[in-house]
Amino acid sequence: MTRAAFPLLFLSLCVASLLVGVKQVAWSDVLALDDDAWLTLTASRFPRLAALVLTGVGLSICGVILQQIVRNRFVEPATSGGLDAAKLGILVALIAFPASGATTRMLLALVFCFGASLIYVAIIRRIQFRNTVLVPVIGLMYGSVLSAIAEFYAYRNNILQSMQGWLLGDFSKIVQGNYEIVYLILPIVAVTYLFAHRFTILGMGEGMATSLGLSYSATVTLGLLLVAITVSATVITVGTIPFVGLVVPNLVALYRGDNLGRTLPLVALGGASLLLACDILGRLLIYPYEVPIGLTAGSIGGIVFLALIIRKNR
Repeated sequence: MTRAAFPLLFLSLCVASLLVGVKQVAWSDVLALDDDAWLTLTASRFPRLAALVLTGVGLSICGVILQQIVRNRFVEPATSGGLDAAKLGILVALIAFPASGATTRMLLALVFCFGASLIYVAIIRRIQFRNTVLVPVIGLMYGSVLSAIAEFYAYRNNILQSMQGWLLGDFSKIVQGNYEIVYLILPIVAVTYLFAHRFTILGMGEGMATSLGLSYSATVTLGLLLVAITVSATVITVGTIPFVGLVVPNLVALYRGDNLGRTLPLVALGGASLLLACDILGRLLIYPYEVPIGLTAGSIGGIVFLALIIRKNR
């Protein structure tokens, strides 16, 4: 795909996202300044579009950062325990602070995600795997343990069913006034781009990074903190969406290389485009009802994940 075609595809998906929905919105009504059409756009469609784009950008950037830190192509928040840790943090907030707002829940999700990521990186550095496929497998097992703990305490407190429904990735409840916390992803993207060169060097390994004058521990800590903020903001807003941070960075690296200074804009655009396409598909499959995006993105991402593993083994 040419450089001009990629932005055009993204813009086309944005327009389609604004037009697809249970309530039909005609451009003639929008141009005629119809109150009902503009209310639908401003209260629901535009917030949903913004949340989709920011979530796709944030999760794909998270994948890039984690892959550089762990030096493995198959790592992202869903395969390193980050999403499950954030879910556990939100559950702790709901049980310990039942009257807490979104900010408190996000802070606890951030702390749990950051701590779990540090433990995961320590485990991977401690165990030297000859087969790179084992690295995400360990992450999936680690995340399963965290998820089991969360579901056990949810069951003990009789909120298991509501927790599972709330944390499944879904944009249908995004309306004006309850999604703005996801805008935290914007400064995260800016910081990641400013440190793109350092994260590229980080992917060369601790020895090489240190010899080039990079503070390895500080850069790793910064990267994990950026990931934790992004994951906690997305989980508290729309729930868990797997594999976005795995699929997009791998496809971009396959065709454009590993220089993050050049590829980060493509990764961000690709992540947003993938989530837009999955969301539109979910809205059309059983129209006028919706399939949660966690299912569509998980299905597509899982297939691509298996294809990448098979390609790596070959």
